[in-house]
Amino acid sequence: MIPAGGVGTRLWPLSRANAPKFLHDLTGSGTTLIRGTYERMAPLTGERVMVVTGEVHRDAVLRQIPELDDHDLVLEPSPKDSAAAIGLAAAILARRDPQIIMGSFAADQVIAPVGAFQEAVREAAATAATGKIVTIGITPTYPSTGFGYIRRGAKLEIDGAPSARQVERFVEKPGEETAQQYVDSGEYLWNAGMFVAPVSLILEHLRRAEPELHAGLTEIAEAWEAEDRTAEEVMARLWPSLKKTAIDYAVAEPAADAGDVAVVPGDFTWDDVGDFAAIARLNPAEHEDEMTVLGDQARVYSDQSSGVVVCDTRRVVALIGVQDIVVVDTDDALLVTTTDHAQAVKQAVEALREKGDSDVL
Repeated sequence: MIPAGGVGTRLWPLSRANAPKFLHDLTGSGTTLIRGTYERMAPLTGERVMVVTGEVHRDAVLRQIPELDDHDLVLEPSPKDSAAAIGLAAAILARRDPQIIMGSFAADQVIAPVGAFQEAVREAAATAATGKIVTIGITPTYPSTGFGYIRRGAKLEIDGAPSARQVERFVEKPGEETAQQYVDSGEYLWNAGMFVAPVSLILEHLRRAEPELHAGLTEIAEAWEAEDRTAEEVMARLWPSLKKTAIDYAVAEPAADAGDVAVVPGDFTWDDVGDFAAIARLNPAEHEDEMTVLGDQARVYSDQSSGVVVCDTRRVVALIGVQDIVVVDTDDALLVTTTDHAQAVKQAVEALREKGDSDVL
């Protein structure tokens, strides 16, 4: 299951409500992020893939994944965060077969090497089959304050999953000093939001923690699978009233407290492409001046400068004597910042929304 939501406000003006980051090629590979996610999973799942995304993205998603069956493309009328998206997928799949083990992998992540990722998923599936909600935690490479962490506990003795460990607890995004302590201890992993679990167990914990959300998603799933296809009417009636919350709060953390969560470490590189600094990391400069340029028709002159330029226009961009700069040029908006301030783009988007400039968002 691929949840394809979120606008990616820190990647504005490239990523917008009608063209979020998962529909872009942000690595220069010629493949969009959502297509890359599908291709990573296809050798493991075959045609058993479901995508949950916004109604406005239906056609774009089908262009990226033409193999997707209409019945496996679930459309949200509005964003409701990950608990509703993942919970609805689990409820629909449980109607088809309550024994299904479902993996949830976000549409906007960059992972390599693929083989190491797939081996971690196999271990996670073997662990989930023993009655666990399994998260794949990323071995941290630096003391990030932008990610949540997972504290791993005792080793689990599971055939086919030699690295599986019990989860002691999930930890919110820490300060810099605490993050360094986590990395130094070797007992913490980044929480990448990857889950593999029996759908029945996901739904049981959702029912306990968020009974109203569970009831609404169950009713929608029943309509979705009904032959009379009443899903649109039921979705329109129930969806606006559903609680907006993350899967971590609604399922993962309560399940961890109950001893029902395990973790498999992922020894692969992982990036959620959260801002333009990430794009600079993922697209190393090819030239001595250290300027990364993205855009099929980009016309960039760079002299004694470094950073990243993303062009959606034919306008010439000239940069002279500036370091770690970020320039994003689109038809109706221009962003200029630095890689150090890339996270602050979100505040600019919020300010524009408050001013009423939503036409560019």
